[in-house]
Amino acid sequence: MTRLTRFTRTTAFKLSLLYIAVFTLLSGFLLIYISENTDHLMSEQVVQTIDAELKGLSDIYVRGGVRDLVETIDRRSRHPDASLYLLVDFSGNALVGNIARLPTTVLEEADGGIRRVHYTRIGQDSPDTQRQAMVRTFELRGGFRLLVGRDLGEQLRFSHLLGNALRLWLIVVVVMGAITWLFVSRRVMKRIDEITDTSRTIMTGDLTGRLPIAGNDDEFDRLAVSLNTMLDRIELLMRSMKDVTDNIAHDLKTPLTRLQTRVETALRQAEGQNRYKEALEETLSETDHLLRIFNALLRIARIESMAPGEVMERVDINNLINEVSELYEPLVEDEGGVLETQVSGGLEAVCQKDLVFQGLVNLIENALKYGRPKDGEFRIRISASEHEGRVVLNVSDTGPGIPEKDQDRVKDRFVRLDESRSEPGTGLGLSLVKAVARLHGGELQLTNGDPGLVARIDLTRARPGSSGSSNGHGGQSDGANPKPE
Repeated sequence: MTRLTRFTRTTAFKLSLLYIAVFTLLSGFLLIYISENTDHLMSEQVVQTIDAELKGLSDIYVRGGVRDLVETIDRRSRHPDASLYLLVDFSGNALVGNIARLPTTVLEEADGGIRRVHYTRIGQDSPDTQRQAMVRTFELRGGFRLLVGRDLGEQLRFSHLLGNALRLWLIVVVVMGAITWLFVSRRVMKRIDEITDTSRTIMTGDLTGRLPIAGNDDEFDRLAVSLNTMLDRIELLMRSMKDVTDNIAHDLKTPLTRLQTRVETALRQAEGQNRYKEALEETLSETDHLLRIFNALLRIARIESMAPGEVMERVDINNLINEVSELYEPLVEDEGGVLETQVSGGLEAVCQKDLVFQGLVNLIENALKYGRPKDGEFRIRISASEHEGRVVLNVSDTGPGIPEKDQDRVKDRFVRLDESRSEPGTGLGLSLVKAVARLHGGELQLTNGDPGLVARIDLTRARPGSSGSSNGHGGQSDGANPKPE
């Protein structure tokens, strides 16, 4: 009973009832319309036939009198068709015809009007048999009355056939509607139950659950794809939050412990103002390091929380790379290296300029720290080109590169390879670049060149004639003053 009540409350059940009612009414109206018009048409044909018979018999009576009329009616009455004839004298005695019994009022009212009557046919019916006919009765000269009609048996049988067809059709409509309802209800309820079960799984904390996709691209599949995309995004954000929390717990424990140890050591052992000053400077330096870590984490979190397309503008990639080159070319030369740029002409992208600038800065900083070759020329190259409708930015160096097994891992927060732990840093630079690339619908890809490491991010290319800013903010953001993380 509970399951039946559940089905009757579904939208599929209500829609099925509505469709059954609509189709039943339409079918009934159509069949009744056909039946009424067919009956009217057949009645008109009967009237026309009767009128033609009457005219012919009247002409015979005028030309040949009663004798010719009687002979003609007698001859026609012998044919087993639907025509009916009866001629009576002034006393009501039947002279000729094929009607055995008829209501007396029909002959008495010989006004030529069309009537539906019940009758019994001579030689074909028992005394109790009643047939229907349409007749006209006229009074002739000499007191004779002439009745001409047509049997309605075929017309009544056709009307009965249409009635049976209407009833059968209505039964078929109801049965097919019920079958359709059962099929649709089972299918729809199955998909809804699957969505409900997956939702309950997710509500228990298992964010890996996804809605099933049947693969027929119906509305449920489109809904499932959209919800699965949303769940992927939620899972990514939750996993990122968990990673940040775990990383903070592990990676900040050491500097905080070191900071505490220095303060305790200064309180126990420092003698004189200079020693206290030195302890405070070391504490301040450690605090600055912690603040840089927190600022980098907050910046990555803000970037990951942005909606794709937020604060986007049309950016000339050539000018952007020239700005980065002018800022870092002297620094690279001071380190004994060369900074090269290679950009295709007229290349524009729709992006957040300050964040892309910050991403390039982080990649250059990464190359400066870890991209030095053991021997040979130290060179950093920034290049931009178009590939499959995207603007591809590459930053490459001539260093030792990164082992393939670690190329995905180094993009996570606080990950630093063993060979790089001697260099200062927080392990968040590539994580920020990864967040910037995802905000722009791309990915940070790391590959080993020949020699060195190639870091690649891709942006949406600006269409010719497109607007400069997607939301009218002019591209201003919290990253107006880029700083390496």
